[in-house]
Amino acid sequence: MDRLNTLWVEKYRPQNLDTYIGNDFIKDKVKVYLESGDVPHLLLHGQAGTGKTTLAKLIVNNIDCDFLYVNASDENSVDAVRDKIKNFASTAGFKPFKIIILDEADFLTPNAQAALRNIMETFSKHCRFILTCNFVERIIDPIQSRCQTFQVIPPDRKQVAQHLCSVLDQESVLYKLEDVAILVNAGYPDIRRVINAGQRQSISGQLVIDKQSEVLNDYKVKLLEILKSNKDRKTSFTEVRQLLADSKVKDYSDAFRLLYDNLDDFAGSNKAVSILTLAEGQFQDAQVVDKEINFMAMMIKLLGEIK
Repeated sequence: MDRLNTLWVEKYRPQNLDTYIGNDFIKDKVKVYLESGDVPHLLLHGQAGTGKTTLAKLIVNNIDCDFLYVNASDENSVDAVRDKIKNFASTAGFKPFKIIILDEADFLTPNAQAALRNIMETFSKHCRFILTCNFVERIIDPIQSRCQTFQVIPPDRKQVAQHLCSVLDQESVLYKLEDVAILVNAGYPDIRRVINAGQRQSISGQLVIDKQSEVLNDYKVKLLEILKSNKDRKTSFTEVRQLLADSKVKDYSDAFRLLYDNLDDFAGSNKAVSILTLAEGQFQDAQVVDKEINFMAMMIKLLGEIK
């Protein structure tokens, strides 16, 4: 079996609600939409790799509609919205209505979002929009107010591990559960990243963990390891500072979220205080010039709060 021809994340992308893991509340809502044969405008937000695009594609594949997929990280200008999206929305279709999936909508410029709002209003009778984004605060209020908004929550680690094991079994790959756990813990909550790492390290027909792989050497993973190690504050401070210097990170958005999602692993009894520290650090991140200094200052507070 050639394990390089097709990306597993696409090959094993869920095609129906029964195979979509996690988010039972959203699945119940979507089931109602599919049974009715209609959907409202939807805004699906959450972390990268947690199933937003999969859910959007699942909807259009299970309802009678014409649809268009646009990735706003590639096409985020006013011209792209007016030309591609408006042309599709305004032309006659062969199905009861149309759906436009606008993936990574938080990449749209403010002017492009204003143009999108007008299109949503003008063609709302026969055209629906499903927007996905990582950062819902970057979507203008007039668009948010026109959508049913759902936060897509990552499945728990056990569900992600079961999904990876299922993929490995279907690809006839030999594996050890402890190696699956390593990949899941390193890539969580990004399911896509976990599956991609599993594919890259299974080319031989056996899951072999490469200790130098990108997923295991991500600075965020190492950051968590430092926090979990419970070393003395001075040692941890030195390690964090060196890690940030070596990693040359420019955007800490994912790190804030990763720390929040893993508070149970390191915060102990001071979880509430640590949440406030993370919130303050994230707020300051949007205001300051030197993001590394700000993140380091927040880490100093976190390290002092761990008990």
